[in-house]
Amino acid sequence: MSLVDKTKNTFALTTPLYYVNDLPHIGSAYTTMAADVMARFQRLMGHEVLLVTGTDEHGQKIQRTAESKGIEPQEFSNQMSAGFVSLWELLNIQYDRFIRTTNPNHEKIVKEFFGRLWESGDIYLGQQKGWYCVSCEEFKEERELLEGNLCPIHTNKEVEWRDEENYFFKLSKYQSQLEELYQSRPDFLQPESRRNEILNFIKGGLQDFSISRVNLEWGFPVPNDPKHTLYVWFDALLGYVTALLEPDSEPTLENALAKWWPINLHLIGKDILRFHAVSWPALLISANLPLPKRVFGHGFLTKDGQKMGKSLGNTIDPVELVKKYGSDAIRYYFIKEIGFGKDGDFNEVRFIEVVNADLAKNLGNLLNRNLKMVKKYCGGNVPSIASENVPDDNPLKAIGLQLGEQVKANYEALAFDRACEAVLRLSQACNKYIDDQAPWSLYKQGQQQEVEIVLYVVLESVRLAAYLLSPVIPNISSDIYQQLGFGIDFNNQIDTAKLAPFAVHGNWGLLSSGQELGQAKPIFQMIELS
Repeated sequence: MSLVDKTKNTFALTTPLYYVNDLPHIGSAYTTMAADVMARFQRLMGHEVLLVTGTDEHGQKIQRTAESKGIEPQEFSNQMSAGFVSLWELLNIQYDRFIRTTNPNHEKIVKEFFGRLWESGDIYLGQQKGWYCVSCEEFKEERELLEGNLCPIHTNKEVEWRDEENYFFKLSKYQSQLEELYQSRPDFLQPESRRNEILNFIKGGLQDFSISRVNLEWGFPVPNDPKHTLYVWFDALLGYVTALLEPDSEPTLENALAKWWPINLHLIGKDILRFHAVSWPALLISANLPLPKRVFGHGFLTKDGQKMGKSLGNTIDPVELVKKYGSDAIRYYFIKEIGFGKDGDFNEVRFIEVVNADLAKNLGNLLNRNLKMVKKYCGGNVPSIASENVPDDNPLKAIGLQLGEQVKANYEALAFDRACEAVLRLSQACNKYIDDQAPWSLYKQGQQQEVEIVLYVVLESVRLAAYLLSPVIPNISSDIYQQLGFGIDFNNQIDTAKLAPFAVHGNWGLLSSGQELGQAKPIFQMIELS
């Protein structure tokens, strides 16, 4: 199969396909917010972007949950999948494809892929014995189990003993090739802690894994033996491929892989690391397909320092959270306050303090006070100062000239928190600069030129901050741009395309003199502690 060279101007990334055993939780929202931030940044870079998300809808857990509710698995999956679509809309997620593994096209892709592995001689019939966690849809090694035969991830769920005939994939055959992958491509799996975890796992020796189940109706039948059902994870991973099909194209591997493959970035939680960092590359090697460029496994979220769980009664409802505080505030807190790749915590008091300090008092107040001074001292237009006439050692210009490249490097490394912090330092410097320069005093002294320099460099710095933060807080950034006289909506991809390449709007000094500014109004209302 001939695949298009990925040196072209495309960037494809995925969230996990979320398991529909329940409505979306805050962890699912976190991954998807991060994916959306990366997708928006890549669009600013001038790339053609495809953001894939969706739902994984097969397996025993879905079948059992649906039965417990007295409805068919498909009906249950429909309800749960709709919950994800609804939440992504609330969170202002601009996905390009939403794939459901119950999609008829998906079964055709799965069958064709299975056929490739069969022809490679990498599938055989064997006996599976071991402890199985239905919640993980995964066999566990005895050494992993907690006391009382409890799953190490679902710590209140007892594993079940299975002894059944299954089809297996020869994972052990790819031991050396996976070791070579991690040696030759050190950036394939990030962050470093996840890479080390997988290297240790591979060194311990890879076991063949079963890719079918018996006595299970909810899933795709094994093509050459329909009394077996394909294992949910085998089916789910291929959802990334099915999602790449153009809407009107025939569902074949060749068509699916023609434009967007290989995926540039898989974003996942660390609980599903082995599937993406071991099983998935081995399956692709067996099928003679190129591997994804990068897999990034982020950390877990806690609430008030405690692990979240229904049994503890401390889960966070992401829908209620967004409805209460708005998407930009939620996006900003989770992206800025948690180093991507590390575990992070949500505390409502801390959340309110952070967004009030950064978005209301710092960035929002800065724009508001400056626009009022521009109206008072410069007739409501951008001061007639050319950016090249501002000395390079001006404290704001000095930061601004370096900031674009710094933030770009942070986004590319998925160091979203550092990108936000770097922009925030410019905003803080602006407030200090205004206080130090006291343009109101300069105006009284008749120093109009000095007043205009102060106001220009602050306005331009606010514009740059809004641009660089637009992947994280697109609504607030749009408000800032519009108040600065740009008819730009960062949620409109046609508008966003006008702002690419990054080298133009991502550099300090774009604002032109004489530009008519919009009406000054608060961009973020302070949140009161209830």
